Amino acid sequence: MDRVGPEYRTEGGDWFAIYNPHVVPRVLDVKLVHTLLHESVVCCVRFSSDGTRLATGCNRSAQIFNTKTGEKIMALIDETANKNGDLYIRSVCFSPDGRLLATGAEDRQIRIWDLVRKTVLYIFEGHQQEIYSLCFSPDGRYIVSGSGDKTACVWELGDIVDQVLPPSPDAEGRTPATQQDAGVTSVAVSPDGRFVACGSLDCVVRIWDVQSGQMIERLRGHRDSVYSVAFSPDGKALVSGSLDKTLKWWNLSDLKNLDGDAQRARRGRIMERRETMTFGGHKDYVLSVAMSPDGKWIVSGSKDRGVQFWDPRTATTQFVLQGHKNSVISIDMSGGQGPPGSGLLATGSGDYQARIWSYGPYHGPGGLPEGARI
Repeated sequence: MDRVGPEYRTEGGDWFAIYNPHVVPRVLDVKLVHTLLHESVVCCVRFSSDGTRLATGCNRSAQIFNTKTGEKIMALIDETANKNGDLYIRSVCFSPDGRLLATGAEDRQIRIWDLVRKTVLYIFEGHQQEIYSLCFSPDGRYIVSGSGDKTACVWELGDIVDQVLPPSPDAEGRTPATQQDAGVTSVAVSPDGRFVACGSLDCVVRIWDVQSGQMIERLRGHRDSVYSVAFSPDGKALVSGSLDKTLKWWNLSDLKNLDGDAQRARRGRIMERRETMTFGGHKDYVLSVAMSPDGKWIVSGSKDRGVQFWDPRTATTQFVLQGHKNSVISIDMSGGQGPPGSGLLATGSGDYQARIWSYGPYHGPGGLPEGARI
């Protein structure tokens, strides 16, 4: 796609997007809105549910930015943490109501921050290795964490305040760990809160029933470690990204439609499932995947420093976005505040930058000026 006409290319000061000339007519446009400088590698990015804030995780701090102005609202640093060496924040996640931020770090602790008081409300301890991924349930009642210690855990918030949970399997507020066969790199909770998907180093995606804590499915198809998973907004599908340089789409519509009796009948039997589609195009590891809130687009970030937009109906690349000077480690999407079909994309990279992009319907040659919201 390098040799395309100007109508299939958008350029900024230090970035460009190449649109697929085989997708006719062109339907998307993308623009850079903000570049957010950090003092270390940006390990994770996550929007608040209303899209007005972006949280990032880097060495020793989580930072929150206003997505409209790009202004840094706050930096969250736990002054009680060990000061020796690095302490990278591998995952950040807003509560659905936007009042709390969960952070997971190399020191094996999950910190829950009160964003009004800018203080740690409580800490979850119990993982034996660093925490790679966090996800709040849609109702905000629990958090799921994934760790290099081969476990995913469900932590219930309840009314616990200013309390450190002890590292025992039956600690108050923590359900027993779900044992994995390999390190858990990514977790996602289904939109209805019934299921948890875990991507693992052994190439397998596992689906767990939250209420029972039982594994109910294994999704096999990747040929290398799975680094990222995301449910579709309707919960009927899952997308995964892997070090095998591909994304895979898994149809879970029958799983979503299981009633209580059918689920009970399946307990004790772990089903095997194959992918519905494979998305190929990245030149290196796929490190992060996300879906747009309307379910129309999948976005992936890679070690090849690029971001790709995909149509989940056809597994076709819509455009390739290049702007970071190092691996795109983390991505997230938000509906933004623009017209229908538009939204925001956040990218975090090893180049010490996070960036906020706007995407939306193509407006014809010339598009919109750099920094404009679509």
